Amino acid sequence: MSEPTVPPPPSYTPPPPPTGTPPPPGGTPGAVSPNRTIMIVLSYLGLLALIPFLVEKNDREVQWHAKNGLLMFGAEVVIWILLSVFSTAVSFLDLGCTGCMLSAVFWLIVLVAHIVAIVKGVNGDRLVIPGLSQYVDRF
Repeated sequence: MSEPTVPPPPSYTPPPPPTGTPPPPGGTPGAVSPNRTIMIVLSYLGLLALIPFLVEKNDREVQWHAKNGLLMFGAEVVIWILLSVFSTAVSFLDLGCTGCMLSAVFWLIVLVAHIVAIVKGVNGDRLVIPGLSQYVDRF
């Protein structure tokens, strides 16, 4: 008697396991945002810098400009408070409009710094303010 022949099992090979890690859900880190120009402009408009800081988490350049803009805004508020105290003290000493002139010069410098920062940021450069911009990379 002969043995029954058993057909060979079908050759099934499972697919290889995936290699590497999948990309993060929001895109790749360091990716260029499609609205980078608008976000860089917003970065230097006071509290509006919170918009690119919170929205564009994956674009490192926009994040740097947003942090720099927030630090500039914070420094401006501190200097404005100090100038207000100084102006009040000067008015009690009856030295004329010395405090007013200092305040006007300060705000003119702030306006120029913001315009230069926006232009440099849109062109792909960074405005590094000595003593202030070094803190951008810390947070």
